[in-house]
Amino acid sequence: MKNLLPKLWIFIAPVVFLSSLNATEYEYPWVPNNGKNLQCMDIPEDLRLCFNVGYQQMLLPNLLDHETIAEVKQQAVSWVPLVHKACHPGTQVFLCSLFAPVCLDTPIYPCRWLCEAVRDSCTPIMQAFGFPWPEMLNCDKFPLSDVCLSMNTTSSDDADKSPGVPSVCPPCDNEMNTDGILEHMCASEFAIKTKIKEVKTDNLDRKVILQKKRKPVKLGTLKKQDLKKLVLYLKNGAGCPCQQLENLGSNYLIMGRSVGKQYILTSIHKWDKSSTELKKAIKKLKSHKCSTFETMFK
Repeated sequence: MKNLLPKLWIFIAPVVFLSSLNATEYEYPWVPNNGKNLQCMDIPEDLRLCFNVGYQQMLLPNLLDHETIAEVKQQAVSWVPLVHKACHPGTQVFLCSLFAPVCLDTPIYPCRWLCEAVRDSCTPIMQAFGFPWPEMLNCDKFPLSDVCLSMNTTSSDDADKSPGVPSVCPPCDNEMNTDGILEHMCASEFAIKTKIKEVKTDNLDRKVILQKKRKPVKLGTLKKQDLKKLVLYLKNGAGCPCQQLENLGSNYLIMGRSVGKQYILTSIHKWDKSSTELKKAIKKLKSHKCSTFETMFK
């Protein structure tokens, strides 16, 4: 359990050790073993959130008290789209330190500052999809010092970026690939094929009015009568660019979810008949099993 691959330190360096506090002086938020033996296991390839994080083995139970790899996979899949949005360079390291902690005799928790940095940068992205920062990741739970996991984020490229300010509206910044489409399906309650009739600015949001012809791809909790009067909102989208909303003549695969009394636009892809990636995603959707953000963002 003590063998760490050198590659780990490329991603999570340095690990901070301070002698001013004893481990007993800090009450950790989770006690992952709860009387059970910690065990090392290889990070499976289909644990997409953490498979390429920089080390090969993880501890179970993890720091979120998931006891089986099946449970870890089910919960972790909801976070993959957020990592792909690149809202902070430490997002994957922070999440994987909890979902797939590196295999050591004593688990290492992420530093509070790392949690706060990821939270502050990624919250605007999450809010665009109608999600708050979850209570289960309350940064006050993590240590200020003692032994904690950190990482270097001091490169000039990172310093030049404005955290939390996306250059493109997050639901519009999508690659047309099968896995990406399915991930957005998992994060959405419904998906439809339609054209956009009109886009209006509504305070800080954009109001997306659809054409009458709307073909359901995935209805989820959306009822047919709701589909007929569906109006979507791009949250905090008044000031960020969205190329799709500027080309109203095209068909789009539009995904969304209900938040309060509004329906939030979570993803928009151009419906390209010649796209093999789109065809594969629609075909796989019938048998694809995924958990939604609701299971995780509590």
